[in-house]
Amino acid sequence: MAIELYNDGEHICLMFEDLVDDTAGAVQANQFLIVTGGEGALIDPAGNMTYSSLLMAMSRYFPARELKYILASHQDPDIVASLNKWMVSSNCKLVVSKLWGRFVPHFCSAGNLDGRIIPVPDEGMNIMLGGTRIKAVPAHFLHAEGNFHFYDERSKILFSGDLGASLVHHEAVARPITTAAEVREHIACMEGFHRRYMVSNKACRLWAAMACEMDIAWLVPQHGRSFKGREAIGAFIDWIERLECGIDLFTGQHYCVPA
Repeated sequence: MAIELYNDGEHICLMFEDLVDDTAGAVQANQFLIVTGGEGALIDPAGNMTYSSLLMAMSRYFPARELKYILASHQDPDIVASLNKWMVSSNCKLVVSKLWGRFVPHFCSAGNLDGRIIPVPDEGMNIMLGGTRIKAVPAHFLHAEGNFHFYDERSKILFSGDLGASLVHHEAVARPITTAAEVREHIACMEGFHRRYMVSNKACRLWAAMACEMDIAWLVPQHGRSFKGREAIGAFIDWIERLECGIDLFTGQHYCVPA
């Protein structure tokens, strides 16, 4: 069942949050579909365990064979491991960091990605979808070397990949966080993941400075609950800006040959 994040009658943003749950033995993951001006794009469609369910769920809103893009925040299996199936079932192109353009073909049969990768430069780029501009926003090292978030200018939704991810049961995902108090309570569900998977506080601070300049109505990560409204988004940015993580926490004790 899709959750409508935005719908003005012409432009629709949907989230599919229940295709992978705790019983599947894999981390919960959200998939996203934007439909506008007769064109469609999937964001982070995930792996093989979601493909059939996502194909059926999205068919109520847009035919998979007519997809224009798959937008991949980075290269992880929970992002694009199902890539080969989407390449076979549609004529879409893959938008992904230039760093991963020669790696993601390993998910596919030989030739299926030939001429179908749009490499995103480090500085990001604009992607036109049905007359609407989707911005590939730099989020390098949060957590992948080449990492992008996708900002939909019309809905003002920032699809933030692993940044903001939380480890919660899929039944909780439909409830967005809307206050600073909720963010503070929610930190317990985010902190362990972010401290290990985000690379450094410098990357967090650079992203936070950029995000403060953006008009974000809703920040929606690929895992867990989202952050809706100025108060919650501001509180999340404040937390990320101060977070020590990744190599900030590592010492020589983490680089020892096992006895």
